Amino acid sequence: MRWRGRARSTNVEDRRGSGGRVAAAGGGLGVIVVAVVIMLLGGNPQQFLQQQQQAAQQGGAVPGGGAAALDQLPREEIERGELSKVVLKDTEDVWTELFAASGQRYRPPILVLFSGHTTSACGGASAATGPFYCPADERVYLDTSFFVQLDRQLGAPGDFAQAYVIAHEVGHHVQNLTGKTDYVEQIRRTRSRAEANEASVRLELQADFYAGVVLHHTQRTKQIIEPGDVEEALRAAAAIGDDRLQKQSQGYAVPESFTHGTSEQRLRWFRRGLETGDFSQGDTFSVREL
Repeated sequence: MRWRGRARSTNVEDRRGSGGRVAAAGGGLGVIVVAVVIMLLGGNPQQFLQQQQQAAQQGGAVPGGGAAALDQLPREEIERGELSKVVLKDTEDVWTELFAASGQRYRPPILVLFSGHTTSACGGASAATGPFYCPADERVYLDTSFFVQLDRQLGAPGDFAQAYVIAHEVGHHVQNLTGKTDYVEQIRRTRSRAEANEASVRLELQADFYAGVVLHHTQRTKQIIEPGDVEEALRAAAAIGDDRLQKQSQGYAVPESFTHGTSEQRLRWFRRGLETGDFSQGDTFSVREL
């Protein structure tokens, strides 16, 4: 993906480089296993974050490291942060344009880059949680070491795959602004587990679609795609399907427990957004079959 030398977002809070510990989670199961089983498979990361809040508070929130501390980061980590800022700027440009077309004003989220662990309005955040969006403070939280996991553990390397992940989380911010997040939370509070899981799947698939929309319009205006980029993003979407992750972690899939959608569903909705760029085609809550 062509990202070097392009404009970066200033809506970034960089807390990396302060030497914070990785918050222990899962009784020593390891960050990778917890990330896959809990964040990508478990449905609502906020529940896990709340459970980890006390541990994060005991360790102390990771403060901003400052420019001097950031200079000590490995070159690869610095580059992942720079890429994240460029992709965030792309999301700002696209959503500002799309909101304006419907007579609305887009309010961008803040991207929080951290190392190890930090705190959010949704509770403690650690490398184990993976990237997530917190609607309470309108921030996207990202330990950029997740991209190493995406490559080595889930088989989805590449800059465009990373762009997909960030655009997906910003998609959750768009859902928060448009009321879909509150709608799903109401279903979770008032209806059955099966209905709540289905609503969660629809929310995630819509965020996949929104990620595709962002990358479609960024390509239209900035010509960012290089050979192999689309395949990278499609691999990333397929890698985090509930069916695939459950089979990897426990050897079989339980469809009624799905909260993010199957690999096929995630691929299809992301591809629809990427190919059409049409915001109106992403209403996953009105279609019968996903």
